[in-house]
Amino acid sequence: MNILAIIQARMGSTRLPGKVMMDLSGKPVIEHIFSRLASSKHISKIILATSEKENDDVLAKFVESIGYEVYRSSENNVLERFYKAANFYSADAIVRITGDCPMIDAGIADSVIEKFKRENYDYVSNINPPTFPDGLDVEIFTIDALNESYTSAKNINEFEHVTPYIRENQNFRKANFSADSDYSDLRLTLDESADFKVIARIFKHFYPKNNFSWLEVLKLFETNPKIFYENSSIHRNMGSLMNNGQKLWTRAKEVIPGGNMLLSKRPEMFLPDQWPSYFSKAKGCYVWDLDNKKLTDMSIMGIGTNILGYGNSEVDEAVISTVNKGNMSTLNCPEEVYLAEKMISMHKWSDMARFARSGGEANAIAIRIARAFTGKDNVAICGYHGWHDWYLSANLSNNKELDGHLLPGLQPNGVPRGLLNTVFPFSYNNIKELEEIIATKQIGVIKMEVSRNEGPQNNFLNEVRRLASENNIVLIFDECTSGFRESFGGLHLKYDVEPDIAMFGKALGNGYAITAILGRKEVMQSAQSSFISSTFWTERIGPTAALKTLEVMEKTKSWEFITSQGNKIKKRWSEIAKENNLDIKLWGLDALAGFTILSENSLKYKTYITQEMLKENFLASNSVYVSVAHNDEIIDSYFEKLEPIFKTISQCEDNRNIDDLIESPICHSGFKRLN
Repeated sequence: MNILAIIQARMGSTRLPGKVMMDLSGKPVIEHIFSRLASSKHISKIILATSEKENDDVLAKFVESIGYEVYRSSENNVLERFYKAANFYSADAIVRITGDCPMIDAGIADSVIEKFKRENYDYVSNINPPTFPDGLDVEIFTIDALNESYTSAKNINEFEHVTPYIRENQNFRKANFSADSDYSDLRLTLDESADFKVIARIFKHFYPKNNFSWLEVLKLFETNPKIFYENSSIHRNMGSLMNNGQKLWTRAKEVIPGGNMLLSKRPEMFLPDQWPSYFSKAKGCYVWDLDNKKLTDMSIMGIGTNILGYGNSEVDEAVISTVNKGNMSTLNCPEEVYLAEKMISMHKWSDMARFARSGGEANAIAIRIARAFTGKDNVAICGYHGWHDWYLSANLSNNKELDGHLLPGLQPNGVPRGLLNTVFPFSYNNIKELEEIIATKQIGVIKMEVSRNEGPQNNFLNEVRRLASENNIVLIFDECTSGFRESFGGLHLKYDVEPDIAMFGKALGNGYAITAILGRKEVMQSAQSSFISSTFWTERIGPTAALKTLEVMEKTKSWEFITSQGNKIKKRWSEIAKENNLDIKLWGLDALAGFTILSENSLKYKTYITQEMLKENFLASNSVYVSVAHNDEIIDSYFEKLEPIFKTISQCEDNRNIDDLIESPICHSGFKRLN
């Protein structure tokens, strides 16, 4: 019998790129796999099956240099790769070994092969169920079984993992080879950096002997278990249960503190261990993940950056034209002048503008200018204003100062202690609290969101304006989130209250980085007496995108559409909650709509909603940042999937246990919604 062992490997591992060429006791991992398997008594030939991609050239050349043959074919259709290789070498049976098994044991492989030959099976493995340590996996199957799989397989999992069609088809004769005890919790596979550390220690222990047996490793585990602790928390076959986004997130946390650049986009905020995490493309209100799965975004739409939907053609064409002409030069881009004039024309109280690229920067610039103008350090705040030192210093005196504004228990680690007692939070719609702060704290600046959740009551915004004017305080409206949602410009236009400075971000560039700081001339000119400057504030893409975004918004009256659609969504949330006897609270501007199920299990319900909606190809939780792409058909489809979930939650409020339904850790609580 011509038994062909195919080692399936490539350089482009999602979780640990290049792992098969990592140095392990002086040799690449792939060489250890070949040399350990070469001692098999039953395998006729061993080859590498890898992809045709250029980055796998180095792997192919190395394997050929140590005397083995290489077959190259499709990267993603691994089933096709096996089919073509097996038929090219006229195999009667195929042994499948993966590139994450540097400790593969030829003795185990021979035992599996012997069972396969002796009893004339179509498929034998040691993984159904697993009893050997993870990383010693062996499968053998007939050429006829492989050929049928190739012609009959239909789904991505079958193409990617080669044998699922055989394992799940009842027409094949199958068997499992088991160990004398269950050692399946011991992890000897190579998927993550923690795995490599464990495997490197094992090889170092046995050096220079490289062909040690799995029983010797088992004895080492019994006598020196500390060697194996590094990866003990990783579950077996976790990779096969993870999408490519989850795998990349695992990898990201090894090299990026926190995993990414924005707290609000972390999977823990939505569906820990299951959220797709990364996108390959986006258009309208659709997002494609790294597995090319199309998802409808009924969630935060880029954290509210895309009122015109993802990839608006007019905005993108303007940006592409700018890229073709050049984004940066020694000279300034004229678009920043045009944008300043446009923004000032929309806000008649303002005279001058500065631009940056992020909301946190814009807030810091506004505070610097206001302090320079008043000569006073102390700031009264209401709302969320970014991550900079000046804002987080509110928590220096009390770690709970920002609980109502941000995240509970946020530590101001790294914030200079010298900023203690310079920033004082006050509650929205509580004018007496602000009056007390002004009377006792030498306030030079009031910075606040016009509205984050509910609107002003009892003439609140006008009263704030009065207090600022009477006490020579600079009033700053942070409209990075609220701008362009209910008016063409700032939300303060709706309430007819004029600040001294206002900031706009997020939606201003429809996904391209641009923020604006507008203000009265006498205040803004104080910027000249302070050093406020940055290289990339002068790039051309942001202002170009903003100008075209404003043009499209004005032409389509986007703020009217998204407010109307958001209002519909809120009403329908209320309706299905009432139908299912659920008590919910609605919050946010209509275009930034959200709800909370009023229950001690609120976060669990939010997690469950995200979990079940993801199964229906929706990105969804308990808020929707509406865009012009959210038409009635999409909203109807969203509620069609949401209604049965509300029904199940209603049952959980009565006699069903929500814990039995959740397949992920509970999501983290997000930013506080201010009243």
